[in-house]
Amino acid sequence: MSLTLEHVTKTVDGQLHIDDASLIFEPGSFNVLIGRTLSGKTSLMRLMAGLDKPTRGRILMNGADVTGVPVRKRNVSMVYQQFINYPTLTVYENIASPLRQAGFSKAEIERKVRETAEMLHIEAFLKKHPLELSGGQQQRTAMARALVKDADLVLFDEPLVNLDYKLREELRQEMRELFKTRRSIAVYATTEPNEALALGGTATVLHEGRVIQSGPTSEVYHRPSQVLSAELFSEPPINLLAGRIAANEVSFQDCMHFPLNTDLSGLDKGEYHFGIRPSHIGLVPSNDDDLEVSGTVELAEISGSETFLHVRNEHLSLVLHLQGVHDYHVDSPIRVYIPTHKLFVFDASGRLAQAPARRA
Repeated sequence: MSLTLEHVTKTVDGQLHIDDASLIFEPGSFNVLIGRTLSGKTSLMRLMAGLDKPTRGRILMNGADVTGVPVRKRNVSMVYQQFINYPTLTVYENIASPLRQAGFSKAEIERKVRETAEMLHIEAFLKKHPLELSGGQQQRTAMARALVKDADLVLFDEPLVNLDYKLREELRQEMRELFKTRRSIAVYATTEPNEALALGGTATVLHEGRVIQSGPTSEVYHRPSQVLSAELFSEPPINLLAGRIAANEVSFQDCMHFPLNTDLSGLDKGEYHFGIRPSHIGLVPSNDDDLEVSGTVELAEISGSETFLHVRNEHLSLVLHLQGVHDYHVDSPIRVYIPTHKLFVFDASGRLAQAPARRA
Protein backbone atom coordinates (compact mmCIF):
# COMPACT_ATOMS: atom_id res chain seq x y z
CA MET A 1 0.00 0.00 0.00
CA SER A 2 1.24 3.48 -0.86
CA LEU A 3 0.35 6.63 1.08
CA THR A 4 0.23 10.05 -0.60
CA LEU A 5 -0.37 13.47 0.91
CA GLU A 6 -1.31 16.13 -1.63
CA HIS A 7 -1.01 19.76 -0.44
CA VAL A 8 -2.36 18.86 3.00
CA THR A 9 -3.08 21.81 5.30
CA LYS A 10 -4.55 21.72 8.79
CA THR A 11 -5.72 24.74 10.75
CA VAL A 12 -7.28 24.67 14.23
CA ASP A 13 -9.08 27.79 15.52
CA GLY A 14 -7.26 29.87 12.94
CA GLN A 15 -3.85 28.48 13.94
CA LEU A 16 -1.82 26.71 11.24
CA HIS A 17 -0.69 23.23 12.33
CA ILE A 18 0.31 21.74 8.95
CA ASP A 19 1.19 23.94 6.00
CA ASP A 20 0.76 22.55 2.46
CA ALA A 21 2.50 19.19 3.04
CA SER A 22 3.00 16.93 0.00
CA LEU A 23 4.65 13.55 0.64
CA ILE A 24 4.72 10.04 -0.83
CA PHE A 25 5.41 6.93 1.27
CA GLU A 26 6.14 3.74 -0.64
CA PRO A 27 4.96 0.21 0.32
CA GLY A 28 7.32 -1.49 2.76
CA SER A 29 9.16 1.75 3.53
CA PHE A 30 10.48 3.01 6.87
CA ASN A 31 10.03 6.76 7.17
CA VAL A 32 11.18 9.16 9.87
CA LEU A 33 9.58 12.50 10.70
CA ILE A 34 12.17 14.67 12.44
CA GLY A 35 11.64 18.07 14.00
CA ARG A 36 11.59 19.90 17.28
CA THR A 37 8.69 19.70 19.72
CA LEU A 38 5.57 21.33 18.20
CA SER A 39 6.98 21.11 14.67
CA GLY A 40 3.87 19.26 13.46
CA LYS A 41 4.96 15.61 13.65
CA THR A 42 1.99 14.39 15.71
CA SER A 43 -0.46 16.57 13.77
CA LEU A 44 0.76 15.05 10.50
CA MET A 45 0.49 11.51 11.85
CA ARG A 46 -3.05 12.11 13.08
CA LEU A 47 -3.98 13.20 9.55
CA MET A 48 -2.35 10.08 8.09
CA ALA A 49 -4.25 7.88 10.53
CA GLY A 50 -7.64 9.48 9.92
CA LEU A 51 -7.94 10.77 13.49
CA ASP A 52 -8.16 14.29 12.04
CA LYS A 53 -9.31 15.61 8.69
CA PRO A 54 -7.26 18.16 6.74
CA THR A 55 -8.63 21.65 6.21
CA ARG A 56 -7.36 21.48 2.62
CA GLY A 57 -5.69 18.85 0.46
CA ARG A 58 -6.11 15.11 -0.06
CA ILE A 59 -4.80 11.88 1.46
CA LEU A 60 -4.61 8.85 -0.82
CA MET A 61 -4.03 5.18 0.00
CA ASN A 62 -3.17 3.05 -2.99
CA GLY A 63 -4.48 5.88 -5.16
CA ALA A 64 -7.89 5.94 -3.45
CA ASP A 65 -8.97 9.17 -1.76
CA VAL A 66 -9.40 8.46 1.98
CA THR A 67 -9.35 12.09 3.14
CA GLY A 68 -12.71 11.81 4.89
CA VAL A 69 -12.46 8.15 5.93
CA PRO A 70 -12.28 7.82 9.76
CA VAL A 71 -9.56 5.83 11.49
CA ARG A 72 -11.87 2.92 12.38
CA LYS A 73 -12.36 2.25 8.65
CA ARG A 74 -8.64 2.26 7.87
CA ASN A 75 -6.13 -0.50 8.49
CA VAL A 76 -3.87 1.65 10.69
CA SER A 77 -2.01 1.09 13.96
CA MET A 78 -0.34 3.65 16.21
CA VAL A 79 2.22 3.45 19.03
CA TYR A 80 2.63 6.39 21.41
CA GLN A 81 5.45 7.43 23.73
CA GLN A 82 3.34 6.47 26.74
CA PHE A 83 2.90 2.75 27.42
CA ILE A 84 -0.75 2.46 26.41
CA ASN A 85 -1.84 -1.04 27.39
CA TYR A 86 -4.99 -2.40 29.03
CA PRO A 87 -3.87 -2.91 32.68
CA THR A 88 -6.52 -5.51 33.54
CA LEU A 89 -5.65 -7.73 30.55
CA THR A 90 -2.69 -10.07 30.29
CA VAL A 91 0.03 -9.37 27.75
CA TYR A 92 -1.50 -12.10 25.58
CA GLU A 93 -4.95 -10.48 25.67
CA ASN A 94 -3.50 -7.02 25.04
CA ILE A 95 -1.84 -8.25 21.86
CA ALA A 96 -4.90 -10.30 20.85
CA SER A 97 -7.41 -7.45 21.33
CA PRO A 98 -7.27 -5.97 17.79
CA LEU A 99 -7.52 -9.46 16.29
CA ARG A 100 -10.62 -10.26 18.35
CA GLN A 101 -12.21 -6.97 17.26
CA ALA A 102 -11.45 -7.89 13.64
CA GLY A 103 -13.12 -11.30 14.02
CA PHE A 104 -10.09 -13.58 13.60
CA SER A 105 -10.52 -17.24 14.55
CA LYS A 106 -9.16 -18.54 17.86
CA ALA A 107 -6.46 -20.56 16.10
CA GLU A 108 -5.36 -17.59 13.97
CA ILE A 109 -5.24 -15.33 17.04
CA GLU A 110 -3.09 -17.89 18.86
CA ARG A 111 -0.66 -18.14 15.96
CA LYS A 112 -0.36 -14.41 15.34
CA VAL A 113 -0.01 -13.46 19.02
CA ARG A 114 2.76 -15.98 19.63
CA GLU A 115 4.60 -15.09 16.41
CA THR A 116 4.50 -11.38 17.21
CA ALA A 117 5.48 -11.90 20.86
CA GLU A 118 8.44 -13.99 19.73
CA MET A 119 9.54 -11.27 17.29
CA LEU A 120 9.60 -8.75 20.11
CA HIS A 121 11.07 -11.14 22.69
CA ILE A 122 8.13 -11.01 25.12
CA GLU A 123 6.86 -14.58 24.70
CA ALA A 124 7.86 -15.37 28.31
CA PHE A 125 5.53 -12.64 29.63
CA LEU A 126 2.28 -13.52 27.85
CA LYS A 127 0.54 -14.53 31.10
CA LYS A 128 1.64 -11.44 33.01
CA HIS A 129 -0.16 -8.11 33.31
CA PRO A 130 1.44 -4.89 31.99
CA LEU A 131 2.11 -3.46 35.46
CA GLU A 132 4.25 -6.49 36.25
CA LEU A 133 6.61 -5.60 33.39
CA SER A 134 9.52 -3.19 33.00
CA GLY A 135 9.11 -0.05 30.87
CA GLY A 136 10.81 -1.69 27.91
CA GLN A 137 8.61 -4.78 28.16
CA GLN A 138 5.48 -2.63 28.37
CA GLN A 139 6.48 -0.72 25.24
CA ARG A 140 7.22 -3.99 23.44
CA THR A 141 3.69 -5.09 24.37
CA ALA A 142 2.21 -1.90 22.91
CA MET A 143 4.30 -2.37 19.77
CA ALA A 144 3.20 -6.01 19.47
CA ARG A 145 -0.46 -4.96 19.63
CA ALA A 146 0.18 -2.46 16.84
CA LEU A 147 2.04 -4.94 14.64
CA VAL A 148 -0.04 -8.08 15.15
CA LYS A 149 -2.84 -7.21 12.74
CA ASP A 150 -0.49 -6.45 9.81
CA ALA A 151 -1.78 -2.90 9.40
CA ASP A 152 -1.14 -1.14 6.09
CA LEU A 153 0.20 1.86 8.02
CA VAL A 154 2.01 1.75 11.39
CA LEU A 155 2.67 5.08 13.10
CA PHE A 156 5.21 5.49 15.91
CA ASP A 157 4.91 8.78 17.82
CA GLU A 158 8.26 9.01 19.66
CA PRO A 159 7.71 5.50 21.12
CA LEU A 160 11.15 5.13 22.74
CA VAL A 161 11.54 8.54 24.35
CA ASN A 162 10.72 7.28 27.87
CA LEU A 163 13.15 4.35 27.76
CA ASP A 164 16.76 4.28 28.84
CA TYR A 165 19.56 4.51 26.28
CA LYS A 166 20.37 0.80 26.10
CA LEU A 167 16.74 -0.21 25.58
CA ARG A 168 16.29 2.44 22.91
CA GLU A 169 19.31 1.16 20.98
CA GLU A 170 18.03 -2.39 21.22
CA LEU A 171 14.51 -1.58 20.06
CA ARG A 172 15.72 0.61 17.17
CA GLN A 173 17.72 -2.31 15.81
CA GLU A 174 14.78 -4.67 16.20
CA MET A 175 12.41 -2.25 14.47
CA ARG A 176 14.71 -1.96 11.45
CA GLU A 177 14.80 -5.75 11.19
CA LEU A 178 11.04 -6.15 11.68
CA PHE A 179 10.12 -3.85 8.81
CA LYS A 180 12.58 -5.38 6.37
CA THR A 181 10.15 -8.27 5.91
CA ARG A 182 6.85 -6.37 6.06
CA ARG A 183 4.95 -4.60 3.27
CA SER A 184 3.34 -2.09 5.60
CA ILE A 185 4.44 1.54 5.73
CA ALA A 186 6.16 2.60 8.95
CA VAL A 187 6.26 6.28 9.96
CA TYR A 188 8.35 7.14 13.01
CA ALA A 189 8.45 10.56 14.72
CA THR A 190 11.49 11.76 16.64
CA THR A 191 13.21 14.95 17.78
CA GLU A 192 16.65 13.32 17.67
CA PRO A 193 18.89 13.40 14.57
CA ASN A 194 20.97 10.46 15.82
CA GLU A 195 17.84 8.35 16.17
CA ALA A 196 16.79 9.23 12.61
CA LEU A 197 20.23 8.22 11.32
CA ALA A 198 20.13 4.96 13.28
CA LEU A 199 16.73 4.06 11.84
CA GLY A 200 17.66 4.92 8.24
CA GLY A 201 15.02 4.75 5.51
CA THR A 202 13.70 8.15 4.46
CA ALA A 203 13.60 11.33 6.53
CA THR A 204 11.22 14.27 6.42
CA VAL A 205 12.35 17.41 8.26
CA LEU A 206 9.48 19.46 9.74
CA HIS A 207 9.47 22.98 11.15
CA GLU A 208 6.39 24.90 12.29
CA GLY A 209 4.14 22.59 10.29
CA ARG A 210 6.12 22.91 7.07
CA VAL A 211 8.05 20.20 5.25
CA ILE A 212 11.57 21.61 4.98
CA GLN A 213 13.18 18.65 3.20
CA SER A 214 12.43 15.00 2.45
CA GLY A 215 14.48 12.16 0.99
CA PRO A 216 16.74 9.24 1.91
CA THR A 217 17.90 9.83 5.47
CA SER A 218 21.62 9.74 4.68
CA GLU A 219 21.13 12.18 1.78
CA VAL A 220 19.17 14.65 3.94
CA TYR A 221 21.95 14.48 6.54
CA HIS A 222 24.82 14.88 4.08
CA ARG A 223 23.11 17.47 1.87
CA PRO A 224 20.75 19.63 3.95
CA SER A 225 18.90 21.79 1.43
CA GLN A 226 18.99 24.90 3.60
CA VAL A 227 20.35 26.30 6.86
CA LEU A 228 17.23 25.35 8.81
CA SER A 229 17.42 21.73 7.68
CA ALA A 230 21.10 21.61 8.68
CA GLU A 231 20.27 23.03 12.12
CA LEU A 232 17.40 20.61 12.73
CA PHE A 233 19.37 17.58 11.53
CA SER A 234 22.33 18.15 13.84
CA GLU A 235 22.66 17.53 17.58
CA PRO A 236 23.89 19.90 18.91
CA PRO A 237 22.85 22.29 16.12
CA ILE A 238 25.41 22.93 13.40
CA ASN A 239 27.80 25.85 13.98
CA LEU A 240 27.23 28.73 11.53
CA LEU A 241 29.91 31.29 10.68
CA ALA A 242 29.49 34.37 8.50
CA GLY A 243 32.26 34.54 5.92
CA ARG A 244 33.41 35.71 2.53
CA ILE A 245 34.92 33.93 -0.47
CA ALA A 246 37.56 36.03 -2.25
CA ALA A 247 39.87 35.27 -5.14
CA ASN A 248 42.23 32.98 -3.26
CA GLU A 249 40.94 32.67 0.26
CA VAL A 250 38.00 32.38 2.63
CA SER A 251 37.75 34.69 5.64
CA PHE A 252 35.56 34.71 8.75
CA GLN A 253 34.83 38.13 10.29
CA ASP A 254 37.81 39.49 8.29
CA CYS A 255 40.10 38.10 10.96
CA MET A 256 40.51 34.37 10.24
CA HIS A 257 41.67 33.31 6.82
CA PHE A 258 42.39 30.07 5.01
CA PRO A 259 43.31 29.30 1.39
CA LEU A 260 40.47 28.59 -1.03
CA ASN A 261 40.51 24.82 -1.47
CA THR A 262 39.33 22.87 -4.50
CA ASP A 263 36.01 21.99 -2.81
CA LEU A 264 35.05 25.68 -2.67
CA SER A 265 36.82 27.02 -5.76
CA GLY A 266 33.74 26.65 -7.96
CA LEU A 267 31.66 29.08 -5.90
CA ASP A 268 31.21 32.72 -6.84
CA LYS A 269 33.00 35.34 -4.80
CA GLY A 270 30.86 36.94 -2.12
CA GLU A 271 29.21 36.59 1.28
CA TYR A 272 28.14 33.18 2.60
CA HIS A 273 27.31 31.32 5.77
CA PHE A 274 29.58 28.37 6.53
CA GLY A 275 28.39 25.43 8.62
CA ILE A 276 30.49 22.96 10.57
CA ARG A 277 29.02 20.11 12.61
CA PRO A 278 30.05 20.05 16.31
CA SER A 279 31.39 16.50 15.96
CA HIS A 280 33.79 17.60 13.19
CA ILE A 281 35.69 20.19 15.26
CA GLY A 282 38.71 18.74 17.06
CA LEU A 283 41.03 19.52 19.92
CA VAL A 284 44.13 18.60 17.90
CA PRO A 285 44.92 19.17 14.21
CA SER A 286 44.18 16.14 12.06
CA ASN A 287 44.24 17.50 8.50
CA ASP A 288 46.48 19.79 6.48
CA ASP A 289 43.56 22.14 5.90
CA ASP A 290 42.56 22.58 9.56
CA LEU A 291 41.84 26.15 10.62
CA GLU A 292 43.14 26.87 14.12
CA VAL A 293 40.81 28.93 16.32
CA SER A 294 41.92 30.34 19.67
CA GLY A 295 39.39 31.11 22.36
CA THR A 296 38.26 30.41 25.90
CA VAL A 297 36.00 27.76 27.37
CA GLU A 298 32.49 29.03 28.00
CA LEU A 299 30.97 25.77 29.25
CA ALA A 300 31.75 22.05 29.30
CA GLU A 301 28.54 19.96 29.42
CA ILE A 302 29.30 16.34 30.32
CA SER A 303 26.54 13.95 29.27
CA GLY A 304 27.35 10.33 29.97
CA SER A 305 30.34 9.45 27.82
CA GLU A 306 30.13 12.67 25.74
CA THR A 307 31.09 16.28 26.30
CA PHE A 308 29.55 19.34 24.64
CA LEU A 309 32.25 21.99 24.77
CA HIS A 310 31.28 25.64 24.22
CA VAL A 311 34.17 27.84 23.05
CA ARG A 312 34.14 31.56 22.28
CA ASN A 313 36.39 34.42 21.28
CA GLU A 314 35.70 38.06 20.40
CA HIS A 315 34.52 37.10 16.91
CA LEU A 316 32.58 33.83 17.17
CA SER A 317 31.15 31.05 19.33
CA LEU A 318 31.50 27.33 18.62
CA VAL A 319 30.12 24.13 20.12
CA LEU A 320 32.16 20.90 19.95
CA HIS A 321 30.73 17.41 20.37
CA LEU A 322 33.51 15.32 21.90
CA GLN A 323 33.59 11.64 22.72
CA GLY A 324 34.61 10.95 26.31
CA VAL A 325 34.63 13.10 29.43
CA HIS A 326 36.54 16.39 29.09
CA ASP A 327 36.67 18.48 32.26
CA TYR A 328 37.55 22.05 31.26
CA HIS A 329 37.42 25.07 33.54
CA VAL A 330 35.35 28.06 32.44
CA ASP A 331 37.43 30.85 30.87
CA SER A 332 40.47 28.61 30.40
CA PRO A 333 42.30 29.24 27.09
CA ILE A 334 41.90 26.66 24.34
CA ARG A 335 42.70 26.02 20.69
CA VAL A 336 40.31 24.07 18.48
CA TYR A 337 40.61 22.99 14.86
CA ILE A 338 38.04 23.25 12.07
CA PRO A 339 38.62 20.92 9.08
CA THR A 340 37.78 23.30 6.25
CA HIS A 341 37.04 20.45 3.82
CA LYS A 342 34.02 19.60 6.01
CA LEU A 343 32.39 23.01 5.72
CA PHE A 344 28.84 23.38 4.41
CA VAL A 345 28.28 26.59 2.45
CA PHE A 346 24.92 28.38 2.34
CA ASP A 347 24.14 31.38 0.18
CA ALA A 348 22.56 34.66 1.27
CA SER A 349 19.06 33.18 1.03
CA GLY A 350 20.03 30.23 3.26
CA ARG A 351 20.02 27.65 0.45
CA LEU A 352 22.78 25.04 0.21
CA ALA A 353 25.50 26.19 -2.18
CA GLN A 354 28.09 23.50 -1.46
CA ALA A 355 28.17 20.35 0.67
CA PRO A 356 31.39 18.68 1.79
CA ALA A 357 32.61 15.99 -0.58
CA ARG A 358 32.20 12.52 0.90
CA ARG A 359 35.62 11.05 1.49
CA ALA A 360 36.79 7.65 2.61
